[in-house]
Amino acid sequence: MKVYKTQDIRNIALVGNAGSGKTILAETMAFAGGMINRRGEVEKHNTLSDFKEVEQNQEHSVYTSLLFAPWKDKKINILDAPGNDEFIGGSVAAIHIADTVVLVLNAQNGVEVGAENAWRFAQEKAKPVILIVNHLDHETVNYDKTVEEAREYLSTKVVQLQYPVNPGTSFDAVIDLLKMKMLKWEGEGGQAQEVDIPDSEKDKADELREKLIEAAAESDESLMEKYFEEGTLSEQELMNGLRQGFINREIFPLFCTSAKKDYGVRRIMDFIINVSPAPNEMPPAKTVDGQEVPVDSEAATSLFVFKTTSEHHVGDVLFFKVMSGKLTENQDLINQQKQTKERIAQIFVNLGSKREKVSEMYAGDLGSTVKLKDTKTGHTLTEKGVDWKFEDIEYPEPKFWTAIKADNESDEEKLASVLYKLHEEDPTFLVEYSKELKQMILRGQGEHHINTIKWLLDNIYKIPAHFVPARIPYRETVTKPAWAQYRHKKQSGGAGQFGEVHMIVEPYEEGKPDPKGFKFPDKEVTLTIKGKDEYDLDWGGKFVFYNCVVGGAIDKNFMPAIVKGIFEKLENSPLTGSFVRDVRVIVFDGKMHPVDSNEVSFKLAGRNAFDLAFRNANPKILEPIYEVNIRIPSDNVGDVMSDLNTRRALIENQRSDGRYTIITAKVPLAEMDRYSTSLSSLTSGRGTYTMKFSHYAQVPPNVQEELVKKLSEQNANE
Repeated sequence: MKVYKTQDIRNIALVGNAGSGKTILAETMAFAGGMINRRGEVEKHNTLSDFKEVEQNQEHSVYTSLLFAPWKDKKINILDAPGNDEFIGGSVAAIHIADTVVLVLNAQNGVEVGAENAWRFAQEKAKPVILIVNHLDHETVNYDKTVEEAREYLSTKVVQLQYPVNPGTSFDAVIDLLKMKMLKWEGEGGQAQEVDIPDSEKDKADELREKLIEAAAESDESLMEKYFEEGTLSEQELMNGLRQGFINREIFPLFCTSAKKDYGVRRIMDFIINVSPAPNEMPPAKTVDGQEVPVDSEAATSLFVFKTTSEHHVGDVLFFKVMSGKLTENQDLINQQKQTKERIAQIFVNLGSKREKVSEMYAGDLGSTVKLKDTKTGHTLTEKGVDWKFEDIEYPEPKFWTAIKADNESDEEKLASVLYKLHEEDPTFLVEYSKELKQMILRGQGEHHINTIKWLLDNIYKIPAHFVPARIPYRETVTKPAWAQYRHKKQSGGAGQFGEVHMIVEPYEEGKPDPKGFKFPDKEVTLTIKGKDEYDLDWGGKFVFYNCVVGGAIDKNFMPAIVKGIFEKLENSPLTGSFVRDVRVIVFDGKMHPVDSNEVSFKLAGRNAFDLAFRNANPKILEPIYEVNIRIPSDNVGDVMSDLNTRRALIENQRSDGRYTIITAKVPLAEMDRYSTSLSSLTSGRGTYTMKFSHYAQVPPNVQEELVKKLSEQNANE
C-alpha cells in the first residue's frame, strides 16, 4: 500500500441531509480511484460506508465511515457522515477532522435541514465548502430552485462552476465554466467526453463564466486591479483566485452530479486534488492551552483520536488523524489524558469495514489502530517529552432523554456495560446511572436516535430491556423559619439510647446575616453561636449548620452525629424523597444521658428533629429550569410560541436570523419531554434547539400538590 506525503493528502467530509446521496458519492469516488471493481447500492446493503447491520436495516448512515480514493498521485481521504439530524455527531466529528467540507444537496428537495445544520458547523470551524447538487437525473429535479436556496439559506458567495444542460430523467451533460466545455456522459458514466458548448448555451455560459471570474478577482486585490484594467483574467490567474477565495471561504464552488450514474464525480475529484487545501495548508491545530501545532511531518509525532468503534473479534478500533510528525509501526506514544504509554503496533488505512496495513503515515493522514489499553475518543497521543493536548470535538447537547431498565435484573450490569460502549462509538449518546433518581438515564439527539440504541440492544447485543419515563431531579427547600424538638429514647437489656435535640430550620439566602434569635407563636429563642459550618451540596445549593447550644446541654462531640442525621434527610427529603438545598439549621438546646447517650442516639434525634421542623417551615418543591434556544423558520413562530405556552415557558428573547427566528425561553425540564419530536412536527423538520440547565425555581402550588401525591406513592412502591 502506497504511503502518501502530507502535501499529497486531501481530507474531505461528505455531509448533507439524509437521502442526498453521500454514500453513493463516496462509493463512486472509491470506484473511480480503483479501490473497488464494482459499486455497491444502499438498497442492496453492499456499500463500503454503510457496512454495519443497523445501517443496512435502516438504509441510511448511522456512523461516520472512513474510506479513501487514490486519484492522480494524490490520496483523497473521505469521511462519509450521517445525514439524519439525530446522528449529527458524525457530521460534527467529520467536519472537525476534515480540511474540506463537501456539502451534498438533493436536487429534488433543495436545501434541507441536515444541509443547513452541516453548513453551520462548517462555518463555526471556518472550513472551505464545496457544494454538490446531486440526483440531477430524477424526474422531480429542480436545479434552479436548489441553487437559489443555496444562495438564500447558506451564502450569497455560492458560485456555479457547472450547470446542467438537461436536468431530469434525460440528464447526461453539464456546462463546465472552468473548462468552458460541455461534459457529456453515456451509459454507466465515468470519464466525460468534452465537446464544444452548444450555441443555445453560449450566452448563459458566458454570463456565468463572467460571474466566476468576478468572484475569483474579488479574492485578491492584485487580481481585482488587473480585472478592472483588462476586463478578464488568464486561466492561471482564475485558478489562483478561485483557490485563494475557496480556502478563505470567500467562494463556495458548486458542482453538478448524478452519483448513482457516475456522472460528474471525477471532475469533482480533479477539483479536490487541484484546489482543495492539503492538511499543511490549513491553519494550525490548537491545544487546550492555546498552543498552535502546524501540520509538519518533521515535527514531533502527535495523533488525535476522533472516533472509536467496536468489532466482535477485534475489540476497539480507534480512528485518528496524524496531527504532526510521522507515525511508524511499533512506535510508543504517551496518552496525554491518562499519562500512560501506548504502543501503536499496527497502522491501517480504511475502506469502510476493510483495513489494510501500512508501515508509516505522515502528518495530516487519517488511519486506525487496534488494541490500545487506555485511549478513547477525544484523546491525544504524542511522543515522549511533548505535552500537547488537542481541543476536543464539541458535540451538541442532548435533546431527548428517557430511562431504561433491563427486563431481567441479572442483565443490569451487562446492560450498563454495553450502553457505555455505545457511548464510545457515538459521543452524542450519553448514559449515566442516577443515584438520586435510581434510574439508568439515556440522553440523545432525538427519539429516533434513542430507538436506534434500543434496536442495537435487541438485535446485536441480545439484551431485553424497556424504556420507562425518566424522573425529574426535583429539589426541596423551606420558605420560613420553624422549630421542633425530638427525643430519641430506647431501652433494651443492656445499654440504652438517649438523645434530645431542639432545632430551628430556616431558608438560606446568600449574604444573610447570622441569626441572633427567633420569635415563634409558642416559643422565643435567643441564640449564642458556638460554631458554624457551611457545606456546598453536591446537588447544588447550601447547607449551613449552627451550634448554639450553651450550658453543656449537648456535648460538642455529638454535633457531627447530629449533622450526619440531618444529611440523611437532606438526601431524602420529608415530602417527596428528593434532595434538600438552601437551608440553615440551628441546634439551640437538647438533653443528654450520662450513660445512654451516644452518636447513634443523636444522629437519630437530629434526623427526626429536622424532619419535623422542615415540615413546619412551609416546604416547597423546586424544579429544574432550562434555558432553551430554538431556531425555527419565521413562518412557524406562531405555532411554536403557542406550544411553548402550554409548557409553562417564559419567553425571554426573540430575534431574527435571516429567514429564521431564534427564540430564547426558560422552560421547566418536566415540560420538555419529547420536545424534539414536537418541534420537528411543527416545523416540518427545520426547527432545531439547544438546552442547558439554568436554575431551580418553585413549582406552582397546584403542580406541587400533584407532585407530592405522585412522588410519595412512587417512593412507597419502591
